[in-house]
Amino acid sequence: MSLISKFSTVGGATMASRLAGFVREALIGAALGAGPVADAFYAAFRFPNLFRRLFAEGAFNAAFIPLFAKQLEGGGEAAARRFASEVLSFLAVFLIAISALAIMAMPFLVGTIIAPSFAEDPAKFDLTVDLTRIMFPYLFCMSLVAMLSGILNSMRRYFLAAFVPVLLNLILIAVLVPALSLGFTQEATGLWLAIGVFASGVAQLVLLWIGVRRTGFGFTLRAPKLTPGVKRLMILMGPALLTGGVTQINLLVGQIIASAQPGAIALLNYADRINQLPLGVVGIAVGVVLLPELARALKAGDDTDAQHLQNRSLEFALGLTVPATIGLMLLPGPIVALLYERGAFTAQTTAMTAAALAAFASGLPAYVLLKVFSPAYFAREDMKTPMWFSMAAVIVNIAGSLLLFPRFGHVGIAAATSISAWTNLVLLAGTLWWRDHFRPSPTTMKRVGLILFASAVMGALLWAMQMAFAGQLAGPLATRLATVAAMVGIAAIVYFAIVVATGAVERGDLKRLARRRRAP
Repeated sequence: MSLISKFSTVGGATMASRLAGFVREALIGAALGAGPVADAFYAAFRFPNLFRRLFAEGAFNAAFIPLFAKQLEGGGEAAARRFASEVLSFLAVFLIAISALAIMAMPFLVGTIIAPSFAEDPAKFDLTVDLTRIMFPYLFCMSLVAMLSGILNSMRRYFLAAFVPVLLNLILIAVLVPALSLGFTQEATGLWLAIGVFASGVAQLVLLWIGVRRTGFGFTLRAPKLTPGVKRLMILMGPALLTGGVTQINLLVGQIIASAQPGAIALLNYADRINQLPLGVVGIAVGVVLLPELARALKAGDDTDAQHLQNRSLEFALGLTVPATIGLMLLPGPIVALLYERGAFTAQTTAMTAAALAAFASGLPAYVLLKVFSPAYFAREDMKTPMWFSMAAVIVNIAGSLLLFPRFGHVGIAAATSISAWTNLVLLAGTLWWRDHFRPSPTTMKRVGLILFASAVMGALLWAMQMAFAGQLAGPLATRLATVAAMVGIAAIVYFAIVVATGAVERGDLKRLARRRRAP
């Protein structure tokens, strides 16, 4: 299977999850709007989600996958199975302990970290504490899910691990539909949503456990011990805690500052959900596939293959991300209105969410390219360099948020997050260049230039169509849906026609993808 085919496997599964996520967010917007319960739910969900992405998907995966892939490459399945069993046993005990401590200390955590300004509204504060306690065990489930996903990805089985996140969205949709149809109160809806989050974690863990067992890779719990393999994992995880989750740290910092503006947390989450679609489909696909492949290539001493992997990943990432960035920055209002504006989600909420979306989208290429350049460090077991760069990015984000929030409100926080992402990217890419670990090939540089040209043409066309169809974009829902779909479709056709005609995208890749889709 080619690298692009692997990206499409993960990206396709992630796309299904993200589309279901849009349905979920639209239903939450209709049920809760940007009111106090929405703020409480998103603030509560952010905390275990932060730990999930920071610890499980960030630090743990960054450290575990290269070590596991090298065990698999060098010692075979027996060595990899022994290492996985040692890690699983230690991880389970650690997660139970941290979850118990966090649940007991939740009032303190909400008042100091999650949303300090909520203390001014006791009802909102108490609801946030209750929702966070219900959802926090989700971290335990998702950390084990991250490990099982890492095992499957290292064995080049990508689809199931990329697909299981859709269960979160499906379960929450199953909660929201009766809540809306039966007229649940907002507080009751928030509580059922929290229960649904926890239930989805259990469902994902069970499904992945079955998936790993079906590959024949069975392993069991044993008495936890700090074996050399576990010690090495912990050493690598320390710096990666900041590196892998810098975006999540930035979002948490933004949430703390935004808690001073009523409704700001919900607005940022609605905007970030749309921004996460291309980031998830492209960025996660690249990160999931590139890290184990790069680790294998470096373990085998194949520097040529390592360079090829990074060049193709860069082309793929920019080829999909740049046009998505232009589309989200030019059409934030029509997109937000189409997805969210109904029920408690008013036209004013749309305008405020659209402004945040445009600010988030300005950093989208940087968010995605971090997934291209970070694995080059992780695969070499260099966690410290990205850690220092991530710390610099966090400092930029905090300073930017504090400077921009008083004047621009929640939009300033979104802008500061994008600025910090670009800072991190420049540091990562510049150091790889300086160390001669990666320099884009002349072919890749040519293709990137053609991608930028095609995106600029597409952007000009989108802008012209937005001016021409302004009346339709303000019309009834059916008219808006048809207009936005037509504009996006025409822009996509023009963009892909240019990149294919100029050679920015290899025709062979498109043919292989088409054959692969017809094969089933």
